[in-house]
Amino acid sequence: MSLTDILIGVILFFFVAVSALMCLIILMQRSKQEGLGTAFAGQFTGQILGAQASSFLVKATVVLAGLFFALSIALAQLYSHKASISGASNLSAIQKDLLQPVPPPSTNAAPVMAPTPTVPTPDVPKTPTPATPVVPAPAAPAKPGAKPQ
Repeated sequence: MSLTDILIGVILFFFVAVSALMCLIILMQRSKQEGLGTAFAGQFTGQILGAQASSFLVKATVVLAGLFFALSIALAQLYSHKASISGASNLSAIQKDLLQPVPPPSTNAAPVMAPTPTVPTPDVPKTPTPATPVVPAPAAPAKPGAKPQ
């Protein structure tokens, strides 16, 4: 195991712990509507932490959120560093095939043109279609109760 793998394991452990702790702290906070805060730890936080419970929980949430983002960035950097160190050794067979250079096309051969198909047109005289007469719609009365003329 390399030092990078050990660091990833340690930071990943703290990342999961911070995530779980942050979830619990957020659920313990009292909302304005007294939602999940009272369901999980309504009087518990007041008894344990005293009158300053909401202030402490807000500060703890801010600190844990900062740690969450810092650990996320550290994990991303370590995984990126690990991938750059290993190089092409972790590639699958498909990835290796895709990374093979493509030979340039030969310039000796003349371009092949696709033949254009010819479709014979039938010599059928076109007869004009007779126009259908347009029948106007009956006019609606102008006023209700008015007699048509």
